[in-house]
Amino acid sequence: MFGNLGNLGNLMKQAQTMQDRAKKAQEEIAAYVAEGEAGGGLVKVTMTGEHKVTKVEIADSVFGDDKDMCEDLLVTALNNAAERIREFSAEKMKKVTNGIPLPPGFNLPF
Repeated sequence: MFGNLGNLGNLMKQAQTMQDRAKKAQEEIAAYVAEGEAGGGLVKVTMTGEHKVTKVEIADSVFGDDKDMCEDLLVTALNNAAERIREFSAEKMKKVTNGIPLPPGFNLPF
């Protein structure tokens, strides 16, 4: 009868450990800095793990080209940085859950 209470206590301890790991992973993700680029490095953006753009570099040669191409390169570089953050975040959270996939919309910490 009381064996189940021990299991519940163990489960609660595991949940707390997972929550602590998730918090640490989220802090690491927020501190992460990704650089995205496009056009072979003609356009570079720096973005934090919180998806805040902190720097944009555009080679002078890009300005001689048409405006549409400049805009396309900037969008590509931003998306490249965001994808790197998604990959880093997924890897960190995979370690938190020991590779167990979480259901859609299930966020840690609780």
